[in-house]
Amino acid sequence: MACSSEKIVFLEGELTGPYHIINMHHTKEIVRYSQLVMPQDANVVGTLFGGQMISWMDIAVSKAAHRILKNSPADAAVTRAIDATEFKEPVYVGEWVNFEALVTDLGKTSIKVNIKAYAEGRHDERRLACVSEFTMVAVKQNDDGTYSKCIHGQKLES
Repeated sequence: MACSSEKIVFLEGELTGPYHIINMHHTKEIVRYSQLVMPQDANVVGTLFGGQMISWMDIAVSKAAHRILKNSPADAAVTRAIDATEFKEPVYVGEWVNFEALVTDLGKTSIKVNIKAYAEGRHDERRLACVSEFTMVAVKQNDDGTYSKCIHGQKLES
């Protein structure tokens, strides 16, 4: 375990130590999460509200980031950016949405996650409903209760 108290400057801001770097290697793993679409999740045309889809995707992506950050100095990961979201098919009340999240890249503090959402009805085959890429940032709680980004020290195996 390496420890440093130096200041590190990033384009988005700075990170100050002390911090601990633990190099953990992870294999790529699909993380799954499911939600049933209820009437309160629908928009005015009776399909899943896009904002609800994004919220559920954020939960699934957070689960993937949580797994990557096990045994790291980070306390959590928060959403930094949501890129290239595409709604491909409508999802209807009563259908399941099955999410598959995959960590694709790790930076010093960041975690890139691709996510696919599949709709599944009772009488049809599952269909790809939405795709997106999220960037999460590892954070650690400071003594005063605030959070700062931190170096997670995790690596993905090829």
